[in-house]
Amino acid sequence: MSTARAVIFDLDGTLVQTRVASWEVFERINARFGLGVDEPEQYFDLFRGNVYASIARLCRDEAHAAQVKEAFLELLRSDYTPPLVPGVTDVVRRLAGHCTLAVMSSNAMQVLRRVLTGNDLAFCFAHVFSGDVTPDKRTAIDAFLADSGSGLGRRCAAGYDEGGDADVPGPASTVLVTDTAGDVRDALAAGIRVVGVAWGMHSVAELTDAGAEFVALWPQEITAHLLGDAAAAPPTGVCALPADGCACGCDGGPAPPAAPGAVRRERRRVAAAALSAQLAADPVEDELLAAVRRVMRS
Repeated sequence: MSTARAVIFDLDGTLVQTRVASWEVFERINARFGLGVDEPEQYFDLFRGNVYASIARLCRDEAHAAQVKEAFLELLRSDYTPPLVPGVTDVVRRLAGHCTLAVMSSNAMQVLRRVLTGNDLAFCFAHVFSGDVTPDKRTAIDAFLADSGSGLGRRCAAGYDEGGDADVPGPASTVLVTDTAGDVRDALAAGIRVVGVAWGMHSVAELTDAGAEFVALWPQEITAHLLGDAAAAPPTGVCALPADGCACGCDGGPAPPAAPGAVRRERRRVAAAALSAQLAADPVEDELLAAVRRVMRS
Protein backbone atom coordinates (compact mmCIF):
# COMPACT_ATOMS: atom_id res chain seq x y z
CA MET A 1 0.00 0.00 0.00
CA SER A 2 1.45 3.37 -1.01
CA THR A 3 2.32 6.00 1.57
CA ALA A 4 -0.33 8.66 2.15
CA ARG A 5 0.74 12.00 0.70
CA ALA A 6 -2.61 13.78 1.04
CA VAL A 7 -5.20 13.25 3.77
CA ILE A 8 -8.70 14.67 3.45
CA PHE A 9 -10.71 14.90 6.66
CA ASP A 10 -14.46 15.02 6.90
CA LEU A 11 -15.51 17.53 9.58
CA ASP A 12 -18.74 16.46 11.27
CA GLY A 13 -18.45 13.21 13.18
CA THR A 14 -14.76 12.88 12.26
CA LEU A 15 -12.95 15.95 13.59
CA VAL A 16 -15.84 17.21 15.74
CA GLN A 17 -18.50 15.52 17.86
CA THR A 18 -21.64 15.99 15.84
CA ARG A 19 -24.39 13.56 16.82
CA VAL A 20 -25.91 15.84 19.45
CA ALA A 21 -24.88 19.25 18.11
CA SER A 22 -25.98 18.57 14.53
CA TRP A 23 -29.26 16.93 15.51
CA GLU A 24 -30.18 19.88 17.74
CA VAL A 25 -29.86 22.18 14.72
CA PHE A 26 -31.68 19.89 12.29
CA GLU A 27 -34.48 19.22 14.78
CA ARG A 28 -35.46 22.87 14.51
CA ILE A 29 -35.40 22.68 10.69
CA ASN A 30 -37.52 19.53 10.78
CA ALA A 31 -40.12 21.20 13.01
CA ARG A 32 -40.17 24.34 10.88
CA PHE A 33 -40.62 22.57 7.53
CA GLY A 34 -42.42 19.35 8.61
CA LEU A 35 -39.92 16.94 7.09
CA GLY A 36 -40.98 13.95 9.18
CA VAL A 37 -37.52 13.27 10.63
CA ASP A 38 -38.52 13.02 14.27
CA GLU A 39 -35.75 10.86 15.75
CA PRO A 40 -31.96 11.29 15.72
CA GLU A 41 -31.41 7.89 14.07
CA GLN A 42 -33.64 8.94 11.17
CA TYR A 43 -31.46 12.01 10.75
CA PHE A 44 -28.25 9.97 10.84
CA ASP A 45 -29.65 7.74 8.09
CA LEU A 46 -29.72 10.77 5.78
CA PHE A 47 -25.92 10.60 5.66
CA ARG A 48 -25.85 7.20 3.93
CA GLY A 49 -25.77 9.26 0.72
CA ASN A 50 -25.28 12.96 0.05
CA VAL A 51 -27.12 14.62 2.93
CA TYR A 52 -28.59 17.42 0.80
CA ALA A 53 -29.87 14.93 -1.78
CA SER A 54 -31.39 12.93 1.07
CA ILE A 55 -33.10 16.02 2.49
CA ALA A 56 -34.36 17.01 -0.97
CA ARG A 57 -36.22 13.70 -1.23
CA LEU A 58 -38.21 14.71 1.86
CA CYS A 59 -39.33 17.98 0.25
CA ARG A 60 -42.32 18.80 -1.95
CA ASP A 61 -40.31 20.11 -4.90
CA GLU A 62 -37.00 21.70 -5.86
CA ALA A 63 -38.02 25.13 -4.58
CA HIS A 64 -38.96 23.68 -1.21
CA ALA A 65 -35.68 21.72 -1.08
CA ALA A 66 -33.66 24.86 -1.83
CA GLN A 67 -35.50 26.72 0.93
CA VAL A 68 -34.84 23.95 3.45
CA LYS A 69 -31.14 23.72 2.52
CA GLU A 70 -30.61 27.46 2.84
CA ALA A 71 -32.36 27.56 6.22
CA PHE A 72 -30.32 24.60 7.45
CA LEU A 73 -27.02 26.16 6.36
CA GLU A 74 -27.95 29.50 7.89
CA LEU A 75 -28.73 27.88 11.24
CA LEU A 76 -25.46 25.95 11.10
CA ARG A 77 -23.55 29.18 10.43
CA SER A 78 -25.06 30.89 13.47
CA ASP A 79 -25.67 28.15 16.04
CA TYR A 80 -23.46 25.12 15.35
CA THR A 81 -20.44 25.01 17.66
CA PRO A 82 -19.45 21.34 18.15
CA PRO A 83 -16.47 20.34 20.28
CA LEU A 84 -13.45 18.57 18.79
CA VAL A 85 -13.22 14.82 19.20
CA PRO A 86 -10.69 14.26 22.03
CA GLY A 87 -7.31 13.36 20.57
CA VAL A 88 -7.79 14.59 17.00
CA THR A 89 -5.72 17.73 17.55
CA ASP A 90 -2.55 15.69 18.06
CA VAL A 91 -3.42 13.48 15.07
CA VAL A 92 -3.87 16.47 12.76
CA ARG A 93 -0.67 18.16 13.92
CA ARG A 94 1.33 14.97 13.54
CA LEU A 95 0.04 14.36 10.02
CA ALA A 96 0.57 18.00 9.00
CA GLY A 97 4.32 17.47 9.07
CA HIS A 98 4.10 14.54 6.63
CA CYS A 99 1.08 15.08 4.35
CA THR A 100 -0.92 17.79 2.64
CA LEU A 101 -4.15 18.10 4.64
CA ALA A 102 -7.62 19.16 3.49
CA VAL A 103 -11.15 19.28 4.91
CA MET A 104 -14.27 18.37 2.95
CA SER A 105 -17.63 18.94 4.63
CA SER A 106 -21.32 19.31 3.93
CA ASN A 107 -21.23 22.14 6.44
CA ALA A 108 -20.93 25.86 5.74
CA MET A 109 -17.58 27.58 5.16
CA GLN A 110 -18.23 29.85 8.13
CA VAL A 111 -18.48 26.78 10.38
CA LEU A 112 -15.20 25.33 9.04
CA ARG A 113 -13.45 28.62 9.71
CA ARG A 114 -14.90 28.88 13.22
CA VAL A 115 -13.93 25.32 14.16
CA LEU A 116 -10.42 25.33 12.66
CA THR A 117 -9.38 28.80 13.83
CA GLY A 118 -11.01 28.36 17.24
CA ASN A 119 -8.95 25.23 17.85
CA ASP A 120 -5.65 26.57 16.39
CA LEU A 121 -5.71 24.12 13.47
CA ALA A 122 -6.38 26.49 10.57
CA PHE A 123 -2.84 26.52 9.17
CA CYS A 124 -2.48 22.73 9.42
CA PHE A 125 -4.91 22.51 6.49
CA ALA A 126 -4.01 23.65 3.01
CA HIS A 127 -7.46 23.28 1.40
CA VAL A 128 -11.10 23.31 2.51
CA PHE A 129 -14.27 22.40 0.59
CA SER A 130 -17.59 23.36 2.19
CA GLY A 131 -21.20 22.39 1.51
CA ASP A 132 -22.21 25.91 0.53
CA VAL A 133 -19.44 26.01 -2.09
CA THR A 134 -19.11 22.39 -3.28
CA PRO A 135 -22.04 20.36 -1.89
CA ASP A 136 -21.05 17.14 -3.68
CA LYS A 137 -17.95 15.52 -2.14
CA ARG A 138 -17.32 13.44 -5.24
CA THR A 139 -16.98 16.69 -7.21
CA ALA A 140 -14.72 18.14 -4.51
CA ILE A 141 -12.46 15.08 -4.56
CA ASP A 142 -12.20 15.22 -8.35
CA ALA A 143 -11.29 18.91 -8.15
CA PHE A 144 -8.64 18.21 -5.50
CA LEU A 145 -7.02 15.47 -7.59
CA ALA A 146 -7.05 17.60 -10.75
CA ASP A 147 -5.55 20.76 -9.19
CA SER A 148 -1.80 21.05 -9.72
CA GLY A 149 -1.57 23.03 -6.47
CA SER A 150 -3.10 20.34 -4.27
CA GLY A 151 0.31 18.97 -3.34
CA LEU A 152 1.32 22.28 -1.75
CA GLY A 153 0.87 22.35 2.00
CA ARG A 154 1.56 24.60 4.94
CA ARG A 155 4.20 24.54 7.65
CA CYS A 156 2.54 26.42 10.51
CA ALA A 157 2.21 29.67 8.57
CA ALA A 158 -0.43 31.43 6.51
CA GLY A 159 1.69 31.17 3.36
CA TYR A 160 1.93 28.04 1.24
CA ASP A 161 5.13 26.09 0.61
CA GLU A 162 7.30 27.84 -1.96
CA GLY A 163 10.42 25.71 -1.61
CA GLY A 164 9.87 23.86 -4.89
CA ASP A 165 7.36 22.20 -7.16
CA ALA A 166 5.00 19.69 -5.55
CA ASP A 167 3.56 16.71 -7.38
CA VAL A 168 -0.22 16.40 -7.49
CA PRO A 169 -1.20 13.63 -5.03
CA GLY A 170 -2.39 10.57 -6.95
CA PRO A 171 -5.51 8.57 -6.03
CA ALA A 172 -3.43 5.77 -4.45
CA SER A 173 -1.71 8.24 -2.10
CA THR A 174 -4.84 10.28 -1.25
CA VAL A 175 -6.95 9.17 1.73
CA LEU A 176 -10.35 10.36 2.94
CA VAL A 177 -11.01 10.01 6.68
CA THR A 178 -14.74 9.95 7.39
CA ASP A 179 -17.54 8.67 9.62
CA THR A 180 -20.27 8.02 7.02
CA ALA A 181 -20.93 5.23 4.56
CA GLY A 182 -22.02 7.73 1.91
CA ASP A 183 -18.63 9.44 2.02
CA VAL A 184 -16.90 6.06 1.75
CA ARG A 185 -18.77 5.27 -1.45
CA ASP A 186 -18.13 8.73 -2.93
CA ALA A 187 -14.40 8.45 -2.24
CA LEU A 188 -14.13 4.97 -3.71
CA ALA A 189 -16.04 6.10 -6.80
CA ALA A 190 -13.45 8.87 -7.20
CA GLY A 191 -10.68 6.27 -6.93
CA ILE A 192 -9.10 7.29 -3.61
CA ARG A 193 -8.55 5.34 -0.40
CA VAL A 194 -10.83 5.60 2.66
CA VAL A 195 -10.29 5.26 6.40
CA GLY A 196 -13.38 5.24 8.60
CA VAL A 197 -13.82 6.35 12.21
CA ALA A 198 -16.05 4.53 14.70
CA TRP A 199 -17.17 7.53 16.79
CA GLY A 200 -19.39 9.31 14.24
CA MET A 201 -22.66 8.72 12.42
CA HIS A 202 -22.22 5.13 11.22
CA SER A 203 -20.97 1.91 12.78
CA VAL A 204 -17.77 -0.01 12.11
CA ALA A 205 -19.75 -2.66 10.21
CA GLU A 206 -21.49 -0.08 8.02
CA LEU A 207 -18.22 1.65 7.13
CA THR A 208 -16.48 -1.65 6.44
CA ASP A 209 -19.35 -2.90 4.29
CA ALA A 210 -19.23 0.35 2.30
CA GLY A 211 -15.57 -0.35 1.50
CA ALA A 212 -13.36 1.45 4.06
CA GLU A 213 -9.88 -0.12 4.10
CA PHE A 214 -9.64 0.42 7.86
CA VAL A 215 -11.88 1.78 10.64
CA ALA A 216 -10.20 3.52 13.58
CA LEU A 217 -11.61 2.93 17.05
CA TRP A 218 -9.44 5.74 18.49
CA PRO A 219 -8.07 8.87 16.77
CA GLN A 220 -4.47 7.76 17.35
CA GLU A 221 -5.06 4.72 15.13
CA ILE A 222 -5.38 7.06 12.15
CA THR A 223 -1.79 8.19 12.62
CA ALA A 224 -0.54 4.63 13.08
CA HIS A 225 -2.37 3.37 10.00
CA LEU A 226 -1.34 6.19 7.66
CA LEU A 227 2.26 6.77 8.80
CA GLY A 228 3.24 3.22 9.76
CA ASP A 229 6.67 3.11 11.39
CA ALA A 230 7.04 6.87 10.97
CA ALA A 231 4.25 7.36 13.52
CA ALA A 232 6.55 6.19 16.31
CA ALA A 233 9.68 7.95 15.08
CA PRO A 234 10.72 11.24 16.71
CA PRO A 235 10.27 14.37 14.57
CA THR A 236 13.03 14.58 11.98
CA GLY A 237 12.44 18.15 10.84
CA VAL A 238 11.81 21.52 12.35
CA CYS A 239 8.79 23.77 12.32
CA ALA A 240 9.04 26.42 9.63
CA LEU A 241 8.56 29.19 12.18
CA PRO A 242 10.03 29.67 15.66
CA ALA A 243 7.95 28.32 18.54
CA ASP A 244 6.43 31.71 19.42
CA GLY A 245 5.30 32.22 15.82
CA CYS A 246 3.83 28.77 15.18
CA ALA A 247 0.08 28.80 14.63
CA CYS A 248 -0.26 25.06 14.25
CA GLY A 249 2.16 23.11 16.40
CA CYS A 250 2.88 20.31 13.93
CA ASP A 251 6.10 18.36 14.27
CA GLY A 252 7.42 19.82 11.02
CA GLY A 253 8.19 16.53 9.27
CA PRO A 254 11.28 16.36 7.05
CA ALA A 255 12.85 19.77 6.70
CA PRO A 256 12.52 21.26 3.21
CA PRO A 257 15.67 21.70 1.14
CA ALA A 258 15.22 25.46 1.15
CA ALA A 259 13.30 27.76 3.46
CA PRO A 260 9.75 28.28 2.15
CA GLY A 261 8.93 31.73 0.85
CA ALA A 262 6.43 32.24 3.65
CA VAL A 263 9.17 31.78 6.23
CA ARG A 264 11.51 34.18 4.45
CA ARG A 265 8.74 36.79 4.35
CA GLU A 266 8.05 36.29 8.05
CA ARG A 267 11.72 36.67 8.95
CA ARG A 268 11.94 39.88 6.87
CA ARG A 269 8.80 41.20 8.60
CA VAL A 270 10.22 40.53 12.07
CA ALA A 271 13.60 42.06 11.17
CA ALA A 272 11.95 45.12 9.61
CA ALA A 273 9.78 45.66 12.70
CA ALA A 274 12.81 45.44 14.98
CA LEU A 275 14.76 47.88 12.80
CA SER A 276 11.85 50.31 12.70
CA ALA A 277 11.66 50.25 16.50
CA GLN A 278 15.40 50.90 16.75
CA LEU A 279 15.24 53.77 14.28
CA ALA A 280 12.34 55.28 16.18
CA ALA A 281 14.35 55.13 19.41
CA ASP A 282 17.65 56.45 17.99
CA PRO A 283 17.63 59.75 16.07
CA VAL A 284 19.40 59.49 12.72
CA GLU A 285 19.95 61.70 9.74
CA ASP A 286 16.82 62.14 7.59
CA GLU A 287 18.68 61.06 4.42
CA LEU A 288 19.92 57.81 6.04
CA LEU A 289 16.46 57.06 7.44
CA ALA A 290 14.86 57.56 4.02
CA ALA A 291 17.41 55.20 2.43
CA VAL A 292 16.76 52.49 5.01
CA ARG A 293 13.02 52.79 4.47
CA ARG A 294 13.47 52.41 0.69
CA VAL A 295 15.44 49.18 1.26
CA MET A 296 12.80 47.83 3.64
CA ARG A 297 10.01 48.56 1.17
CA SER A 298 11.83 46.70 -1.62
